[in-house]
Amino acid sequence: MTVWLVVSILALILSPMAWLLPSRRQSGRMALRMEARRMGLAMQLSPQTWPHWLPEEPPSTCAQYHRARRKGREDNWCYWQVETGQWQNQWREPCADPRLLEQFAKLPESVYKVEAGPQMIALYWGEKGESAVLQNIAEVLRNLA
Repeated sequence: MTVWLVVSILALILSPMAWLLPSRRQSGRMALRMEARRMGLAMQLSPQTWPHWLPEEPPSTCAQYHRARRKGREDNWCYWQVETGQWQNQWREPCADPRLLEQFAKLPESVYKVEAGPQMIALYWGEKGESAVLQNIAEVLRNLA
Protein backbone atom coordinates (compact mmCIF):
# COMPACT_ATOMS: atom_id res chain seq x y z
CA MET A 1 0.00 0.00 0.00
CA THR A 2 2.81 2.40 0.89
CA VAL A 3 4.57 1.68 -2.41
CA TRP A 4 1.45 2.61 -4.39
CA LEU A 5 1.05 5.79 -2.38
CA VAL A 6 4.67 6.82 -3.08
CA VAL A 7 4.35 5.98 -6.78
CA SER A 8 1.11 7.98 -7.01
CA ILE A 9 2.66 11.01 -5.33
CA LEU A 10 5.72 10.84 -7.62
CA ALA A 11 3.49 10.58 -10.70
CA LEU A 12 1.47 13.56 -9.48
CA ILE A 13 4.62 15.61 -8.97
CA LEU A 14 6.30 14.65 -12.27
CA SER A 15 3.25 14.85 -14.60
CA PRO A 16 3.39 18.66 -15.09
CA MET A 17 6.99 18.27 -16.28
CA ALA A 18 5.75 16.22 -19.23
CA TRP A 19 3.69 19.21 -20.35
CA LEU A 20 6.85 21.32 -20.56
CA LEU A 21 8.56 19.02 -23.06
CA PRO A 22 8.10 20.18 -26.66
CA SER A 23 6.20 17.90 -29.01
CA ARG A 24 7.89 16.32 -32.01
CA ARG A 25 6.29 18.92 -34.28
CA GLN A 26 7.50 21.80 -32.11
CA SER A 27 11.00 20.34 -31.98
CA GLY A 28 11.03 20.06 -35.78
CA ARG A 29 9.99 23.69 -36.17
CA MET A 30 12.64 24.84 -33.72
CA ALA A 31 15.27 22.91 -35.69
CA LEU A 32 14.10 24.53 -38.96
CA ARG A 33 14.25 27.98 -37.39
CA MET A 34 17.78 27.41 -36.09
CA GLU A 35 18.85 26.15 -39.52
CA ALA A 36 17.33 29.27 -41.12
CA ARG A 37 19.30 31.44 -38.73
CA ARG A 38 22.51 29.67 -39.74
CA MET A 39 21.65 30.41 -43.39
CA GLY A 40 21.35 34.13 -42.65
CA LEU A 41 17.57 34.35 -42.60
CA ALA A 42 15.66 36.08 -39.84
CA MET A 43 12.38 34.65 -38.58
CA GLN A 44 9.53 35.97 -36.52
CA LEU A 45 5.94 35.01 -35.88
CA SER A 46 3.84 37.68 -37.49
CA PRO A 47 0.09 38.30 -37.16
CA GLN A 48 -1.51 38.58 -40.59
CA THR A 49 -4.81 39.66 -42.03
CA TRP A 50 -5.31 37.53 -45.10
CA PRO A 51 -7.40 38.48 -48.14
CA HIS A 52 -10.95 37.19 -48.04
CA TRP A 53 -10.62 35.67 -51.50
CA LEU A 54 -8.01 33.03 -50.60
CA PRO A 55 -9.50 29.52 -50.97
CA GLU A 56 -8.11 28.42 -47.59
CA GLU A 57 -7.31 30.96 -44.92
CA PRO A 58 -3.80 30.48 -43.53
CA PRO A 59 -3.19 30.71 -39.77
CA SER A 60 -3.66 34.15 -38.27
CA THR A 61 -0.13 34.08 -36.84
CA CYS A 62 2.32 32.89 -39.43
CA ALA A 63 6.08 32.35 -39.61
CA GLN A 64 7.71 35.19 -41.52
CA TYR A 65 11.18 34.51 -42.91
CA HIS A 66 12.92 37.62 -44.16
CA ARG A 67 16.23 39.11 -45.20
CA ALA A 68 17.50 42.58 -46.00
CA ARG A 69 17.49 43.76 -49.60
CA ARG A 70 20.42 45.25 -51.47
CA LYS A 71 20.71 49.01 -51.62
CA GLY A 72 19.09 50.62 -54.61
CA ARG A 73 16.13 48.22 -54.78
CA GLU A 74 12.99 50.37 -54.91
CA ASP A 75 10.42 47.89 -56.24
CA ASN A 76 7.45 47.04 -54.03
CA TRP A 77 5.29 44.00 -54.67
CA CYS A 78 3.25 41.41 -52.81
CA TYR A 79 1.93 38.09 -54.13
CA TRP A 80 -0.21 35.39 -52.53
CA GLN A 81 -0.13 31.75 -53.61
CA VAL A 82 -3.78 31.01 -54.39
CA GLU A 83 -3.16 27.47 -55.58
CA THR A 84 0.05 25.56 -56.08
CA GLY A 85 2.13 27.63 -58.50
CA GLN A 86 -0.52 30.35 -59.01
CA TRP A 87 0.53 33.72 -57.60
CA GLN A 88 -1.78 36.74 -57.47
CA ASN A 89 -1.46 40.30 -56.19
CA GLN A 90 -4.00 42.13 -54.03
CA TRP A 91 -6.18 42.89 -57.05
CA ARG A 92 -6.19 39.17 -57.96
CA GLU A 93 -4.07 39.77 -61.04
CA PRO A 94 -1.68 36.91 -61.80
CA CYS A 95 2.03 37.51 -61.53
CA ALA A 96 3.39 38.34 -64.99
CA ASP A 97 7.05 38.96 -64.14
CA PRO A 98 9.03 36.01 -65.55
CA ARG A 99 11.92 36.59 -63.12
CA LEU A 100 9.57 36.34 -60.14
CA LEU A 101 7.70 33.36 -61.56
CA GLU A 102 10.97 31.50 -62.07
CA GLN A 103 11.84 32.00 -58.40
CA PHE A 104 8.30 31.32 -57.14
CA ALA A 105 8.33 27.95 -58.94
CA LYS A 106 11.02 26.79 -56.50
CA LEU A 107 8.81 27.46 -53.47
CA PRO A 108 6.69 24.78 -51.78
CA GLU A 109 2.90 24.91 -51.69
CA SER A 110 3.00 25.76 -47.97
CA VAL A 111 4.29 29.28 -48.75
CA TYR A 112 1.34 31.64 -48.45
CA LYS A 113 2.76 35.02 -49.41
CA VAL A 114 5.93 36.72 -50.65
CA GLU A 115 6.35 40.47 -50.39
CA ALA A 116 9.15 42.92 -51.07
CA GLY A 117 9.77 46.48 -50.02
CA PRO A 118 12.75 48.77 -50.38
CA GLN A 119 14.39 47.44 -47.20
CA MET A 120 13.45 43.78 -46.91
CA ILE A 121 11.93 40.79 -48.62
CA ALA A 122 9.63 38.54 -46.58
CA LEU A 123 8.09 35.14 -47.11
CA TYR A 124 5.20 33.73 -45.06
CA TRP A 125 5.47 29.98 -44.69
CA GLY A 126 3.55 27.19 -42.95
CA GLU A 127 6.87 25.57 -41.94
CA LYS A 128 6.04 22.24 -43.52
CA GLY A 129 8.88 20.25 -44.97
CA GLU A 130 12.48 19.30 -44.45
CA SER A 131 15.66 21.33 -44.50
CA ALA A 132 15.82 20.89 -48.31
CA VAL A 133 12.68 23.03 -48.54
CA LEU A 134 14.36 25.60 -46.32
CA GLN A 135 17.36 25.59 -48.68
CA ASN A 136 15.03 26.45 -51.58
CA ILE A 137 13.41 29.24 -49.57
CA ALA A 138 16.78 30.70 -48.61
CA GLU A 139 17.92 30.57 -52.24
CA VAL A 140 14.76 32.33 -53.46
CA LEU A 141 15.06 35.07 -50.84
CA ARG A 142 18.74 35.53 -51.67
CA ASN A 143 18.00 35.78 -55.41
CA LEU A 144 15.15 38.27 -54.94
CA ALA A 145 16.89 40.43 -52.32
